[in-house]
Amino acid sequence: MLLLAIDTSTTAITVGLHDGTAVVAEATTLDARAHAEHLAPNVRGALRSVGAEPGDVTDVVVGIGPGPFTGLRVGIVTGRTFAFALGLPVRGVTSLDAIAHDAWLGGRRGDLLVATDARRKEVYAAAYALGGAGAERAAEPVVSRAADLPAETRALPTCGRGPHLYAEALPHAVTPLDVSGGALADLAVRRLGEAPAAPTGELQWVDPAHGFDGLEPLYLRRPDVAPAPPSAKSTLG
Repeated sequence: MLLLAIDTSTTAITVGLHDGTAVVAEATTLDARAHAEHLAPNVRGALRSVGAEPGDVTDVVVGIGPGPFTGLRVGIVTGRTFAFALGLPVRGVTSLDAIAHDAWLGGRRGDLLVATDARRKEVYAAAYALGGAGAERAAEPVVSRAADLPAETRALPTCGRGPHLYAEALPHAVTPLDVSGGALADLAVRRLGEAPAAPTGELQWVDPAHGFDGLEPLYLRRPDVAPAPPSAKSTLG
């Protein structure tokens, strides 16, 4: 196995490689805007660091967000294209899960909130319980003003950039700040090993021969731009 993980849902433009036993490479660039410019070089750099070629990759995993529209699409489209070109399976994992898993790998246990920057003075957030077996999400991610989250949720130790942006509402900042490609890869490999018993939707599998349905990004809000309704003039014969 050589699993390639890609995530562009946060400030980190990150990729990781996992050989089925351990993370063998990670390449990350911190840039909230230039996802397209950095992602392909990071993929090439990670492969080169372990002496691998694209054809050596056996599985592709992408973080499906939640995240801002443009950056999130870059990672998902790149992962889909890479997998399609090589005829590989591609899978999607919620990006907040990868942050919580990274905290778990670092030894954190107990309740945890992950809150990342959603812009517009909001955060993407989800609460987790970190136990001996890993990080379990309590509910689906939401997009909200930090101060509007329930008080008991805001009181939790909080990963992500949310507490650094809204320290008054989220006073208990802990690491990590962003998605790690290595942590995403590790989480995906663990879920692959548990796939027969995994809840539906926790790890989405898509056969390239049948398109890429099932890897829809989690935007959690409507797009800024929508088609204008037809005018009376445009509907005249």
